[in-house]
Amino acid sequence: MTEIILIILGISLLLYVLLGGADFGGGILELLSRGKASGIVSRAIAPVWEANHMWLILVVVILFVGFPTVYSTVLTALHIPVLLVLIGIILRGSAFTFRHYDIEEETPKAIYSSIFRYSSLFTTFFLGVTTGGIILGDITMDYTQGFYAVYLNPWLNWFSFSLGIFLVVLFAFLATIYTLGETKEKPHVERFTRIAKYLIISLVIAGALVFATAELEGHPLFFEFYHSIPSIISVVLATLALPLLWINLNQNNRQMLRLIAGFQTTMIVLGWFAIQFPVLVKINDGVDITVQSAIAPKPTQLQLLIALIVGVLVVFPYMGYLYKTFKFGKKATSKQELG
Repeated sequence: MTEIILIILGISLLLYVLLGGADFGGGILELLSRGKASGIVSRAIAPVWEANHMWLILVVVILFVGFPTVYSTVLTALHIPVLLVLIGIILRGSAFTFRHYDIEEETPKAIYSSIFRYSSLFTTFFLGVTTGGIILGDITMDYTQGFYAVYLNPWLNWFSFSLGIFLVVLFAFLATIYTLGETKEKPHVERFTRIAKYLIISLVIAGALVFATAELEGHPLFFEFYHSIPSIISVVLATLALPLLWINLNQNNRQMLRLIAGFQTTMIVLGWFAIQFPVLVKINDGVDITVQSAIAPKPTQLQLLIALIVGVLVVFPYMGYLYKTFKFGKKATSKQELG
């Protein structure tokens, strides 16, 4: 029962990275392209961006009901970056809605666009910072140590910041690859292909920076990866896919690009799962919170599992129908692709 709940939790988190991450990356892509991608990004994510947040809601609900210790610990020790993430989600969602549906006046539209782009960058960065705080192990349960030690030190460090940078690059990379499949206009294809190549290089550098800052902060991340066979396999497979990605970029093979980018991202997430499991939250001056120590009582697990199974049976078909209708059921027009 616990294993099934964990699998659904992992799949929900992965889907949020692959789909919701691309939505966040859309705003970052607009920044990188200096607004040239705004028309395509709006058309690409308008039908699905709200639905993609469902995966984050599902993750939060599973943690709240199934792993209450994890939920309370993270939202207490890391409440500052989590709050910043929530503020960013509200800002970018509101700005995108007003930009997409409001009156066609240049000044307010430019303001909405700026809020959408910078809040996408801001939110993604602090999502990475929050994740870094969970991984690093500087969270303390001794609330007598003072405000800085309890509420700032767990995330205010180079490792968490480097993970924030890595997530920004990763989400921008996903958005760029997905956006290539949304346009056939040659100038757009050339622009996004060039940006994608820069982001691939940046992603490798950002990944190396994560390992370097982990060592700087005293966290043996490289050692953990080296001694985890699934993590090594994940890193090797993601690395071997890089030449394939580059070749398909040059050939503008859109479907293969999406599959390879999704595969690489999945390998990154699986590699992290492999070294983290069964620990869910690392604690500095106490016992780490593991799956077994945090899981809710059996009756609660059973009710949660029933709700999740019903939800999966209802949600997945409708999500598939949503994507079929809006992402595969209509072709782009040149007018829609204008930035």
